[in-house]
Amino acid sequence: MQQRELLGFLRKLECLKTNGRHSITAGGVQESVAAHSWRLAVLALLILPEFPELDGNKLIRMCLIHDFGEAVTGDIPSFLKTKDHEKTEVDAVGALLSELPDPQYAELTALFAEMDALETTEARLYKALDKMEAVIQHNESDISTWIPLEYDLQQTYGMENASEFPYLRALRELMLEDTKEKIKHAKENR
Repeated sequence: MQQRELLGFLRKLECLKTNGRHSITAGGVQESVAAHSWRLAVLALLILPEFPELDGNKLIRMCLIHDFGEAVTGDIPSFLKTKDHEKTEVDAVGALLSELPDPQYAELTALFAEMDALETTEARLYKALDKMEAVIQHNESDISTWIPLEYDLQQTYGMENASEFPYLRALRELMLEDTKEKIKHAKENR
């Protein structure tokens, strides 16, 4: 990749540093798409020893690139996302990647296709971790930032995805305990 091409592509992704997500951090700041992707990649890195049979580099790459489309579309919370939104995001990813030279174009296009198909263990693990990172973030935020549907969503989101992996299933159960404790504490302090 030529250096000017690299700089241009990075410029298009720069907005991910400031494009906000629905989540609020423990410090009271709106989480950015880039912050979510970074911590998701760190989460993947830290659990890799539990999955020695997997291609860890592929998993981390999936985590790092999974929200590229949001550089164009912005973040749409999962509970508001429609099929039309999903198609728009897929088209946005395609348009962004089309600006890359081979082999980056071919490699990242194939990686996104693998992620969308959810047929490989790495793709299913990335998807589970993506949902679980959102739950972790909400558990860390002040409960006053939650909207009413999140009281239930926090208890179910990502459960099905995590169920395939014993390690993640146990981790998700701990997250559920944290959610229930947070809700209980909030009710006691009303």
